[in-house]
Amino acid sequence: MGSFDLPERSRHLLATLVREYIDSGEPVPSQVIAHRSGLGLSSATVRSVLAQLEEHGYVHQPHTSAGRVPTDLGYRAFVDMLLESRAPLVSHVDVEEQLRRRAVQTPLMDDLLAAVSHLVSRAAKHVGFALSANDAAVLQRIEFIPLDGSQVLVVVVARSNQVTQKVVDAGERLRPDDLSQAARYLNTEFAGLPLFEVRDAVQARLRQERTLYDQLLARALRLAHSTLEHLPNVQTFHVDGAASLLEEGLEGVSTVTLRALFEMMEEKERMIHLLNAYIDGPGLTVVIGTEHTSPDLRRFSLIACTAVDGSVTRTVGVIGPTRMHYSRTIALVDGTTQAVSRVLREAH
Repeated sequence: MGSFDLPERSRHLLATLVREYIDSGEPVPSQVIAHRSGLGLSSATVRSVLAQLEEHGYVHQPHTSAGRVPTDLGYRAFVDMLLESRAPLVSHVDVEEQLRRRAVQTPLMDDLLAAVSHLVSRAAKHVGFALSANDAAVLQRIEFIPLDGSQVLVVVVARSNQVTQKVVDAGERLRPDDLSQAARYLNTEFAGLPLFEVRDAVQARLRQERTLYDQLLARALRLAHSTLEHLPNVQTFHVDGAASLLEEGLEGVSTVTLRALFEMMEEKERMIHLLNAYIDGPGLTVVIGTEHTSPDLRRFSLIACTAVDGSVTRTVGVIGPTRMHYSRTIALVDGTTQAVSRVLREAH
């Protein structure tokens, strides 16, 4: 039986149970549900409805003498009811002004997304993340920064202020003036072109014979090629708030499970792959417990909101325990995603 097939009274009592359990973290007795529901039902009637909900997998009773707690299916039904109601979700956390101040201080996309993941994590008291993908990023400039020995930091800045950085071994120690001249050549030749076209043009010029006789040209092209050759698209990802999971003292979550989640957060490519699999367009994405494809996440819920602005896709989200304040968190990620879009439109 799907959540939309439940009788209205059962839906109301289930929602009451979920809210009480989220607030208390303790199994909810039928007397409390009868009182909190406001339906004027007796405890006996509530117990009868709860027994039916348990039979269909929405709740379970940890001990025969205890109250009920929601299952992942119960949480899913609750979230579906939240979204079905179409009631305005008001966030009490004003992050937009903080984002505006950060955008004035540093308009780079990478820095702004780092701020977003931190602000969302702090507001939700869970793990926060921000992802931006641009399939048609346009080159604004390339910079070469000398490091120790023969190493050079190659910085590629797109017009959306997304930044890609890579440390490259040039094979020889290079003077700052030579690196600046090489960057000027590339910026003169390629600024304003999509990064995919820049990558292809760099590869083509490396194959031209005259490149063999022009050291400056060859050096500039090799440095650019080493950064752009594996560029499937420009994706910027930041995650923050791992410590919040430890502070919460999550019930039923083993140290092994937490460690696996921390490792996934460190291996950002795994997180990006997971998010790309979940998100198929703009709007809200909610994945609860056993709905996750990764076993490492089945003690957690993921709430994300995605906005598409031309060729740029941005996602803001939260990962936390299945017993989270869903309404508040949905409002937070939805409001923050829209705020990021507004701030970036005004900044550019």
